[in-house]
Amino acid sequence: MNYPDGVNMMANTSVLAVSLPLTPITLLFGPHVSFNVFLTLALAGTGISWYFVLSRQFLSSRRAAWIGAMFCAFAPSMMAHAGGHPNIVSQFLVPLIIWRTLALRQGKALRSGLILGGLLIWQAFINLEILFMTAVGLGIFCVVLAISRRRRHPGEVRTFLRGLAVAVLAVVAVLAYPLSVQFFGPQSYQGLSAYVKNFGTDLGAFTAYSSHSVAGNDMTATRLAQNTAEENAFFGWGLVILFLGLIVWMRRNIAVVTLGATALLFAAMSLGPRIFLNGVNTGIPGIWDALQYVPVLDSAVPTRWAMAIAPVVGIVLALGLQKAIGLVRSQPAARGPVRVAMITAVAMALVPLVPHPVQAADMAPVPQFVTAGTWKQYVDANHSVVALPLPGSGYPAPLRWSAMTGLDMKIAGAYALLPTQSALNPNDHSATFAPPWRPTSGLMESIKQGNPIPEITDTRREMTLADLRYWHAAVIVLAPQTRDIEMLRAMTEILGFEPTWNGGVWMWDVRSLVDNPDAILTGPDLS
Repeated sequence: MNYPDGVNMMANTSVLAVSLPLTPITLLFGPHVSFNVFLTLALAGTGISWYFVLSRQFLSSRRAAWIGAMFCAFAPSMMAHAGGHPNIVSQFLVPLIIWRTLALRQGKALRSGLILGGLLIWQAFINLEILFMTAVGLGIFCVVLAISRRRRHPGEVRTFLRGLAVAVLAVVAVLAYPLSVQFFGPQSYQGLSAYVKNFGTDLGAFTAYSSHSVAGNDMTATRLAQNTAEENAFFGWGLVILFLGLIVWMRRNIAVVTLGATALLFAAMSLGPRIFLNGVNTGIPGIWDALQYVPVLDSAVPTRWAMAIAPVVGIVLALGLQKAIGLVRSQPAARGPVRVAMITAVAMALVPLVPHPVQAADMAPVPQFVTAGTWKQYVDANHSVVALPLPGSGYPAPLRWSAMTGLDMKIAGAYALLPTQSALNPNDHSATFAPPWRPTSGLMESIKQGNPIPEITDTRREMTLADLRYWHAAVIVLAPQTRDIEMLRAMTEILGFEPTWNGGVWMWDVRSLVDNPDAILTGPDLS
């Protein structure tokens, strides 16, 4: 809730294709239960989907399909994002999209195209970033496949394109309006901020182990990744060597070679504008330096291209295991050595990557001011609650308060992608992860970070009153937290009156100030 400006939900992670079906759970048990159900089904559904497609469409060995599917569902990057990005780990449609795209070459253009179109639309309302990466990888694979098969199957390309045209028409018909809202509607933005565009994968991360894996440690992961949610590579030396070895072993298979080249391309794209090695900037520009300003690409987080490598690795791993199993069956004399080599290589590659359970943390209790409905005595449809500090990635609690009320309690601030509104650069429409800076929110954030309270002047009071009117504030609330005394002192000195303790929060009722255009802040009466 970003009152009064709102949030462009298409340009954020609204996950309508999942959140709408889960509405009954959200209403009955609350958003935290719905989130956990979402996350559990996302990981489980991704594994089941990969196993179904690999075992029924591309592989004859169910053991190979099972191992490949397990890696695709529980790769280090998947476990990293499972902590807070269920929309990203909801990849259960990816294998289905791959299957139905390749099936276009078999004919039945209308039926095949509509099925693929439906899957693409469904994925668009889960996560467009995953859809885009899938489309890039599939596009490369299909082009290479078409070139390699053009002589043996001369009519295949035309058949494929007819089905693809049906899928594209279906997608455009359904997504034209939602995408126009995303890219051109209210609170839309153009590309990510320069800060996020520099999120690149460290070269050392490819052979290191994630903090979410049994062989990993927090110190290494912290040095090689921007945060624990962006540990997008971390395959470890064992899997890197095994993957490269499988590519060489199956090099006569054009599909395998193409998958290897795609993984290499994704790895290069994930390095970001400047290449880092073990935390040190080498000064060497990556290919993303030239791609980061391309429309659509400018909205992608570069390091997440490394995440797109995981399904490629899972597919190659499954193909390699199937070939090894076939070798064992066709050459009984070599059964023992091949089996030992296969089990040893897979164990050395995958056992260190076994994930830790997803970490859970106890949430701070929601104040009685919210749970008892006390806020309703002050806040109506045209006013909001201003929490100190304003909610964001570092202090999301007020967002949960609002969610507990079914969003009836409007709050100022948000943790969302919003357009930059800079007075210094009016042409900057890139995304920021918080609402536009306001003097009062900036002051409280500074105090929260441990900085001293500046001198409270009449100019500061005028800016705060302007901010409160901008937010349509009814009450300001401060829940007990780190440095709450300093924020309490600062706001009390600005407003000129003491707060009251009400339902577990300090509260200032500012309706008379906000609704009266002639009201002014004069500071405390020290006489």
